[in-house]
Amino acid sequence: MSLERLSLKPPQLRLIHQIALTGQLQMAAEVLAMTQPAASRMLSEVERQVGAALFLRLPKGMEPTEIGATFLRRARVILREMDSIATDIRDMRGGHAGAVRVGAVTGPAVSYLVPAIRRVKHESPGAQISVDVQPSRELLRHLAAGEMDFVLARILPEFDSREFNILPMRDEKVSLIARAAHPLARAQVVTLTELAGHEWIMQQRGAPIREATLAAFASVGLSEPADIIDSPSMLWTLAYLAQSDAIAPVSDEVADLLMQPPVSAGFTVLRSVHQISVSTYYLLDLVRRPLSPLAKRLRDEVARTSRNPLLDQVGR
Repeated sequence: MSLERLSLKPPQLRLIHQIALTGQLQMAAEVLAMTQPAASRMLSEVERQVGAALFLRLPKGMEPTEIGATFLRRARVILREMDSIATDIRDMRGGHAGAVRVGAVTGPAVSYLVPAIRRVKHESPGAQISVDVQPSRELLRHLAAGEMDFVLARILPEFDSREFNILPMRDEKVSLIARAAHPLARAQVVTLTELAGHEWIMQQRGAPIREATLAAFASVGLSEPADIIDSPSMLWTLAYLAQSDAIAPVSDEVADLLMQPPVSAGFTVLRSVHQISVSTYYLLDLVRRPLSPLAKRLRDEVARTSRNPLLDQVGR
């Protein structure tokens, strides 16, 4: 038979492998739960297809011929790959492998995604997880396009909420941070009037934390601060704060991360008499796109990290 038409099956490859391991046809058949006549017929069929003997039949057992040794090298590669396929599929079905892309606004990225991802990666180091921290508008755009598995974001009016599975998380509290040596750092509390005259760094107009901060000024009859630098970059904001007396509004989670060990980055929270909050954000995924086992597992971990009792019912 032409080798171009060689057609072998996994049981045949396993038999050849076991014969090479044991040196005995009968022992190979026993390992594979076959009768010896069935194993003998299977070996004969493989040798017929190959067009040559794969083993020397010796008084003390069977040894691969030169062609048999070449056949075995390739057969073992194929068998390892088949075992790997089975393992990969099992791991993916169990949520221990595969790829997932998620996104969040800054606060929940720190408070929910970090611990949830750490738990998943501890148990499944091979899981491929990508994280994007972006404004809600960008996150929703990626989610609606099927480019993210789930997001922690606010629902905006230009998106149809009927497209999403929605679970409420909580509102986002805002802290006003500055370098530890800031002139107002030792004050027990500071008023918005005192803060208005300082330099500020804020995200672009329309960003929820910026709008909530400006609304706080407006609530006491103050215009927004005159000296504001716009920057969406947290890294740049921290670099500028460290070298100036500027003030920046950030989520409580980011403030806690900067103040507490092991980071302890030399910043402080200015204690304002006004509590600033941003509207509720949500855990969102697409109705039309079922989550993969890994994505669902990570989503459930995010839900368990939350203190919101509604999220204990997240499993679907």
